[in-house]
Amino acid sequence: MGKILVHLADGFEEIEAIAPIDILRRGGCDVLTVSVMGRKEVTSSRGVTVLADVLFSEALYADADMLVLPGGMPGTKNLKEHKGLQAMLLQAYQTGKWIAAICAAPTILGGLGLLKGKKATCFPGMEDELTGAVVTGAFVEQDGKIITAKGAGVATDFGFRLLKYAKDEKTALDVKAKMQFP
Repeated sequence: MGKILVHLADGFEEIEAIAPIDILRRGGCDVLTVSVMGRKEVTSSRGVTVLADVLFSEALYADADMLVLPGGMPGTKNLKEHKGLQAMLLQAYQTGKWIAAICAAPTILGGLGLLKGKKATCFPGMEDELTGAVVTGAFVEQDGKIITAKGAGVATDFGFRLLKYAKDEKTALDVKAKMQFP
């Protein structure tokens, strides 16, 4: 798999971004963090500032095979309002690339019509925003090339699922064992 782009906006949920990035990189994936804020410094929902690898305007979406959206508030709102990201998500869906979102972020996919008829999950109470989805309530759900997850408590499960599809199940299990996950 080519590049995996993890999108960051002010107000992102720390563990939902950092845990999957860590797991994917341990598994040998080429992961880039992408700021949609017009600056590389992005501040999380709890005041942790991180430095993104690239700005949205610098990201090479043609080289990306997976787009990842962490949740959190107002991070999800900030991602949802970015018109360029909306266009890239629609293009990724139409060209068969992987799209993954956790917590509140699956509502972005619902709003774009990408979940119609697909199994999906999200943070409890936001299910109405998964327009057209078959809401399962599972911790992590995968349907076609869309992976959704419930929230911060399953960020590592989400990360291992992303690694499974970015590489393979053996790599995901090896990384999980090395990290001492049960």
